[in-house]
Amino acid sequence: MKQPNLFLHATTSLVKEFAKTKSEHDLRLKVRDAFFPDYNVDVEDERIDFLVYYDRPGFFTETFLWAESKDKPTDVFEMFAQLLLTIKKKLDGGEMPPKYLGVFDKTKIAFTEYSNALIIFSLNDFNWTERPSSVTKKTVNKVAKYLENVVEFRFENNTNEITEFIRKNFCLGKAGTEKAQINKNNFVTIYNKWYREVLPSIDLTDELWKKLKEGGIGNGDFYLADLLSRDNKTLVEKLNILLRETYYQSKVQLTGVLETLYRNIHFNDGGEAHAKFWARYERPPKQEYQQHIIERRDLLVPQNIREIKGAYFTPQIWVEKSQEYLAKVFGDDWQEEYYIWDCCAGTCNLLAGLTNKYNVWASTIDQPDVDIVHQLISSNEYNLLESHVFRFDFLNDDFCQLPQELQDIINDEEKRKRLIIYMNPPYAEAGSSLTKKSKTSVSNETMVHEKYFDGGEKFAKRELFVQFLMRIYKELSGCVIAHFSKLKVINAPYFKNFRNTFKAKLAKLFVIPADTFDNVSGRFPIGFHIWNTAIRRSLKEAKADVFDRNGNRCGKKTFFNYDNAKFLNDWLRPSWTDTGTRLGYMVCNSNDFQHQNEIAIQTDKSNETSTFFKPITPENLMVSAIYFAVRHCTEHTWLNDRDQFLGPDGACMTDREFQNDCLVYALLHHQNRICRIEGKNLWLPFTARDVDAKDNFKSTFMSDFLTKRGRLSKRAKAVLNAGRELWKYYHKTIKTAKKAPVDASLYEIREYFKGRDESGRMKTKATDEQFNILDAELRSALRSLAKKIQPKVYEYGFLKK
Repeated sequence: MKQPNLFLHATTSLVKEFAKTKSEHDLRLKVRDAFFPDYNVDVEDERIDFLVYYDRPGFFTETFLWAESKDKPTDVFEMFAQLLLTIKKKLDGGEMPPKYLGVFDKTKIAFTEYSNALIIFSLNDFNWTERPSSVTKKTVNKVAKYLENVVEFRFENNTNEITEFIRKNFCLGKAGTEKAQINKNNFVTIYNKWYREVLPSIDLTDELWKKLKEGGIGNGDFYLADLLSRDNKTLVEKLNILLRETYYQSKVQLTGVLETLYRNIHFNDGGEAHAKFWARYERPPKQEYQQHIIERRDLLVPQNIREIKGAYFTPQIWVEKSQEYLAKVFGDDWQEEYYIWDCCAGTCNLLAGLTNKYNVWASTIDQPDVDIVHQLISSNEYNLLESHVFRFDFLNDDFCQLPQELQDIINDEEKRKRLIIYMNPPYAEAGSSLTKKSKTSVSNETMVHEKYFDGGEKFAKRELFVQFLMRIYKELSGCVIAHFSKLKVINAPYFKNFRNTFKAKLAKLFVIPADTFDNVSGRFPIGFHIWNTAIRRSLKEAKADVFDRNGNRCGKKTFFNYDNAKFLNDWLRPSWTDTGTRLGYMVCNSNDFQHQNEIAIQTDKSNETSTFFKPITPENLMVSAIYFAVRHCTEHTWLNDRDQFLGPDGACMTDREFQNDCLVYALLHHQNRICRIEGKNLWLPFTARDVDAKDNFKSTFMSDFLTKRGRLSKRAKAVLNAGRELWKYYHKTIKTAKKAPVDASLYEIREYFKGRDESGRMKTKATDEQFNILDAELRSALRSLAKKIQPKVYEYGFLKK
């Protein structure tokens, strides 16, 4: 049989479509079109609301479904009771039953195999004379009691599961029901559904949650107990939460009376939501997926909590690359000659591939992670020793709590030189009051913070990974630190005081795109650093090998620390004045590429979150244009994200061609968002005659200014020519000045042709193809001019190369 090519609305639109149905018949048609387009479907045949069957020449006919429908939300078992009363007469007449019985309304659909209803047909005390339209509560309760294995889906959350269920089970000759499989690709998606549908039914008081969280237990531990089970019994005994058929059992050590009260955790609905949910899925997942799911317990932690903790699971490709670099530095026998301690190990995936388990230790702050690793060790999935994997809070606990063998290593100066702290520490950062919501509890309440960070470290100390580095540097002096982290230790301006303290030899460094880590969305580099703390050395710059997201080497990159540097904003500041003619404002921000898109020229201070608005006047116009062009002429990439723009040498102020290039670039760039001020446009680079305007312009300030600047380069002229053609087309197109002003700015012309979407954003393209062509030609000319400006940016010292 040809498998159906099911048409499926997006979930939100599907729910809306079902919700606005005006009749039950209309709902049946929509369900048919959404889920059964390649089947034969009858709506209302001899009082059965919905029939699904397959009837094609050359095949025997098979009936898959008889279903009851309602045009308003109705109890599932009430609908099944009505369906059973309806079909009894057909069955008594010798009609062949379908494979499935089903019910649906505007919010949900449910299925059960017909064979599950046979027990009800055999009951002696079932009242078959009831009218289906007026079924009694007693009958509904009886159906609910005896009808088992009902698989229920809600349209809001389970659209994909419905289509998958139909695809797998509505097949010719298929016996039994195949449930949805859970694998390494969908277990987080299934968890999100479990979180909505099952978690609220677990009887967890605030007091109990507090105690469980103190022991490292989260929502995901209950989900794992469910998922890794058979017949409602958890198979992995070393998990901290176990499912025991009708309740959960907590293995967390609780204190006092709580230990007696809360060791067993029950459902507040008798397990109804739990049973409905897991009726849809096959448990446990296949063996080949179980280890991955256990290792990736971190993905079951809510995103905001992961961000606060700063936990970033290390992709296997970078685990292998880091161990390759360790071998480059310390030789092929490094695992035999060095001790290795991952002091923020999580589920220990960074240690995968290590062979000498007697030289490896792993610690983490979360006990459930330790228990998971112990489980993986006992099942021979990890080549580690259970006694070498332990709970330890590196930022707070005393080293006397470490295993004795590890203490012997860190307390011996010579052995300590052969200790490699190998880690991917948390990147969490406490926010500043100016730029983000403060998370001071993330990093400012640790023993390490109190002991080693004074007022001068107020920015560096926000970073948890820096606190790890500081304790290692201070208390494990002479060891090797091999870690993944952002590059702030090397190049962040606010880390100057940290660099004055942390002096070590950087033996090797490679960088990779941050968004290859699955908790990260930003475009910036993450580096793997190998430091030898036995050699004290100040770091001025660092050369790194660069790898793309697929692990291909793509060159080298030098990173600088910028200590004592004069930044571009410092160079700009003396030119600002709030007197004279106001031409507009420069929106400024930090000196790195990360904030490139925030650099703009606009009419006023409205609609911006930036705190830096600098007035542009005729006196500082040229400096403003240079600043703008320098910030925009080089594309922002993940690799240059934190490169800093610096104050240039004086030569740029005598290079008239460079200045003119910058001015033209700034005038016609899309981040120039100038609009007319009080009906006057001071930024028009052309005269009315140049662009065949419908009327004269009220100001010729900018076109006069350009004329006075004198000779322009060939590429600057090309930009002006492209802009001129766009302005000409605008004046050729407009019919009235009421909605299309004569002296419109470039921003206003783009708005005129493109319009705005429902959210108020300017659309990316216009319906007028000629405008799109002219706009693309202008952008192309700007890119060419940008390439001409770029070498000067490095020559005059705006950027280091």
